Amino acid sequence: MADSDRKRPWQVLQSTYAVADEWLRLRSDVLQSPDGRTLPPSPVIEHPDWVDVIALTADLNIVLVDQYRHSVRSVRTEFPAGTVDDGEEPLVAVQRELLEETGYASDEWHLLGTAPVYPPLQTNRIYSFLALNARRIGSQALDDGEVIHAYELPFTEFIDKVQSGAIELPALQLAGLWWLQAQLTGRGVPGISIPFP
Repeated sequence: MADSDRKRPWQVLQSTYAVADEWLRLRSDVLQSPDGRTLPPSPVIEHPDWVDVIALTADLNIVLVDQYRHSVRSVRTEFPAGTVDDGEEPLVAVQRELLEETGYASDEWHLLGTAPVYPPLQTNRIYSFLALNARRIGSQALDDGEVIHAYELPFTEFIDKVQSGAIELPALQLAGLWWLQAQLTGRGVPGISIPFP
């Protein structure tokens, strides 16, 4: 098989939606591979793109949120995060989410990285950002059903808690933390120095 054949999208012969509502779109695609084989139905979860942010204050506190996650039946500590609305740029989305969830804002933003969320099943990407000199400018503006506790933690204490397992971040947010560490220990982010153990 030629390289060009291996890299081109496979042909979709049929798509069937099992669920298609405001929160979840789950479809099943019947595919034909480049060599002509028809494969068993492949599940696809259609999600909008996601954004999250490592928001640091001027004195190097990180802004975190605690919220109940029913699927794992526990309150989880996370970075402020959310979905990108239709037609919205990821930077605009993450600025909106930070303000809505925490009441914080920043004038200095850096894209840490972007990647597909889970290519075997999902259609979306995550965009992880760093916000510097974050400061509270107002109160939370939460959606119906959201109960979010926003607070600051010294960044070095946060890293200690992540490494000890006292804070168990979602895997995608660990990737954002890794991207930050890679940038700080590699080419760096101008004007900031954060100690990583």
